[in-house]
Amino acid sequence: MNLNVTPAIQPIKSSDMNFAREMFAQIAFIRAFEAKAWGLTQVNPPRVMGSMHFCAGQEAVPLGALAALNEQDQIISTYRGHGWALASGMDPRSVMAEICQKAEGINGGRAGSAYLMAPDTRFIGENSIVGAGTTIACGVALSNVAKKNGRVVVVSIGDGAMNQGAVHEALAFAAARKLPVIFVVENNGWSELTATTEMFRIERLAQRANGYGMPSATINGADPMVVRDSFAVAVERARAGDGPSLLECRVPRLWGHYNRDIEHYRSKADKAEAETRDPLTQLMKRLELSGMSGEDLERIKSFQEKSVEEMTEAVMLTDNPDPATAGLHVTKVAARQRRKAPKVLEKKELTFIEAVNAALRSELENDERTLVYGEDVGKGGGIFGGSRNLQKDFGDERVFDTPIAENAILGSAVGAAMSGMKPIVEIMWADFIFVAIDQLINQAANIRYITGGKSSVPLVVRMQQGATPGSCAQHSQCIEAMLAHVPGLKVALAATAHDAYSLLRSAAADPDPCIVIEARALYQIKSTVEVSDVVEEVGKARKRRSGKDATIVTWGSMVGPSLAAAEALSAAGTDVGVLDLRWLNPLDDDALLEAVREANGKVLIVHEAVRTGGFAGEVAMRIRELAPELDAKIARLTTPDTRIPSSPALQAALLPNAGTIEQAVKALL
Repeated sequence: MNLNVTPAIQPIKSSDMNFAREMFAQIAFIRAFEAKAWGLTQVNPPRVMGSMHFCAGQEAVPLGALAALNEQDQIISTYRGHGWALASGMDPRSVMAEICQKAEGINGGRAGSAYLMAPDTRFIGENSIVGAGTTIACGVALSNVAKKNGRVVVVSIGDGAMNQGAVHEALAFAAARKLPVIFVVENNGWSELTATTEMFRIERLAQRANGYGMPSATINGADPMVVRDSFAVAVERARAGDGPSLLECRVPRLWGHYNRDIEHYRSKADKAEAETRDPLTQLMKRLELSGMSGEDLERIKSFQEKSVEEMTEAVMLTDNPDPATAGLHVTKVAARQRRKAPKVLEKKELTFIEAVNAALRSELENDERTLVYGEDVGKGGGIFGGSRNLQKDFGDERVFDTPIAENAILGSAVGAAMSGMKPIVEIMWADFIFVAIDQLINQAANIRYITGGKSSVPLVVRMQQGATPGSCAQHSQCIEAMLAHVPGLKVALAATAHDAYSLLRSAAADPDPCIVIEARALYQIKSTVEVSDVVEEVGKARKRRSGKDATIVTWGSMVGPSLAAAEALSAAGTDVGVLDLRWLNPLDDDALLEAVREANGKVLIVHEAVRTGGFAGEVAMRIRELAPELDAKIARLTTPDTRIPSSPALQAALLPNAGTIEQAVKALL
């Protein structure tokens, strides 16, 4: 059966008549809803600014799918998701208000058309990054499995997204974990402005599911009864614990890619063919053939159009968002309160990596929502031993291995965190984060802000970085400044075994996404770890040494060399302090200014990362802005702007060390 050919008009089964009438009314409503939204952008000047992406021709997919789901099952949609939001039960006025960027919108005007979010409901939200919602759906499903609530997650993508790496990672991850996810490909024949046939060499996109060992089907997505019945099979399979499925829904694209698309690339014949498969007109003809009058059906359409018109005009009269709130809800602002002095419960000598293991064990013991996973994290215990024996002690549902798929690891952590779990995931090398950094920058960091503080993503990402003898240029970069630059992410770097334990536990207790960066060069260094009855708050620096002549501001791998340099200078009569920032975002301004004032404004900033764009520049400007009266004298010592060689001799020529730090302090003074 060629699903891109106009099907013969068939009467509707008597048992489906009530459902078909309801589907006709709802398709008519969604069509009128989007037509009105589109119209708001087409006048001069536009009544609503920005891009909109419409689902005209695809409405039967969300409506049919939702008919096969129960009220607790969850939805993540592509950015062409107005129909999914409405079918999921979102208030149409709130959806329209968000599209119109009004204060009463679902997200208070922060999201707009392509990023509607409501993780506190069954409609987790749209995603405007192509394919990104698939790995998030895996995380929501992980949470459902952990809670044993029987829910199924449906995630929709367009046909073009089937070439996205994130989608392949999601399919592999869902198959490996047998997750209750249904992947929906809404194939309208166009990958944005390019014909899908030019981008694929297979007849049916659903065929790709075979490579992941999951069942699939290609169906007529313009027929709500076919969609409902096909989804019912996939839902039953998912709820029974048999794993994911993929449904390719062939649909017509009636309108352009977005509201300003004049479709210059598309033939008139193609557009005319698509209109013959319009689910609204097809269903209208079938209902007429089954006994309904054309006049009654036109009255239904007119009623829906009038309802949308009245609702939209009322929305346009409502308030715009308050400009004073524009910067709120990037991260949770902790209330200032007196914290009790911690009581040390135990002291023990541990290596840095043993301290990481101890922190992970504490989180698993103290919070049943904690999940620990990543590549080789489960059975192998991590290639550096950070999670050794944890799977044995806590089971493979809480500590487990993943495919080598960083996007799936981070995306699933986002989904699990927003669904009530506390994932702590490992990216084996910091250099590997770049193949999946979308999930941190465009996903995790956005959710609290877009939802106006209603939802959060309390996840922790562990990674290690830095040069060690023999490491290559793809295993040795220091990337803390890149991550600290992103509003919504919190970034910590530990310099000792105690901080490896303490900072990881602080991050796990925080309600926002935290990145904890470890230094591989420190993993086998042993020191005293103090276990107390209080988890320290995020964002606190630590003065490692006081000094009135100058202070060294540093973090991570450079704390040890800085202390050694300060000791050597002290022996020669120069009093030099060392401030370990520990957290770059949020930055402890109070501790920084105290250390700078104590040293009479003489500051050397030291980090292992390269110079240009390094965090030293931020620290220096922060000092200038917060304490201009000091007229501080500031210098920095970093790795030069170069790649990192494997040779130990070449590395030693580039990286700061105790000797070069000592010389830099002398030059500063």
